[in-house]
Amino acid sequence: QVQLVESGGGLVQAGGSLRLSCAATGSIFGFNRMGWYRQAPGKQRELVATLSGGGSTNYADSVKGRFTISRENNKNTVYLQMNSLKPEDTAVYYCNFNSWPRSEDYWGKGTLITVSS
Repeated sequence: QVQLVESGGGLVQAGGSLRLSCAATGSIFGFNRMGWYRQAPGKQRELVATLSGGGSTNYADSVKGRFTISRENNKNTVYLQMNSLKPEDTAVYYCNFNSWPRSEDYWGKGTLITVSS
């Protein structure tokens, strides 16, 4: 089993910045992918950014150039640096961990980010 601990959500004004962190603990041999998804009220959960075990990154078009995902050196902790936040970034952000070698998906409890205009 893998546990995910998220931190860093909150309220910020438009144009501001926040950083999310997600630490994975438990029976971990590696991961295929870690990342962040978000769900706004009345909308489906969507990908924000992911980082593969090999270090490649993937971003939603809506956050490219504003958000950066990174990993703490050799640790199962990822960060999401969010700059130039917009009201439409308001959502609950969920950390996702896809384990290696079993490709099992784990989800954090979610952290709310509210961007005021």
